[in-house]
Amino acid sequence: MVPPMEIAADESAHGHQHGYIHRKDSYLKRLRRIEGQARGLQRMVEDEKYCIDILTQVSAMTKALQAVSLGLLEEHLSHCVVEAAKAGGREAEEKVREASEAIARLVRS
Repeated sequence: MVPPMEIAADESAHGHQHGYIHRKDSYLKRLRRIEGQARGLQRMVEDEKYCIDILTQVSAMTKALQAVSLGLLEEHLSHCVVEAAKAGGREAEEKVREASEAIARLVRS
């Protein structure tokens, strides 16, 4: 079994473009915003802010990460999985397995 990061690196080396590429700037903007939220949470703890206020910000950050995750999952299904399904065989089975495992991780988190 090949870990997903190795598959992604292999696909990039062969010129394969991932489904999210056309929205890369949007994802990066969202992730930078989330990074700012994480720094804000650190400051809140350093400044000993009220715990409920910190938890509220953790919830907002969690929802932002979930939105990124769901967007990437949708892109993966509509691009990578669909393309693999067209090709059929082992590649299709692998992409469906990867997607199922990713969904299971998201549901558990």
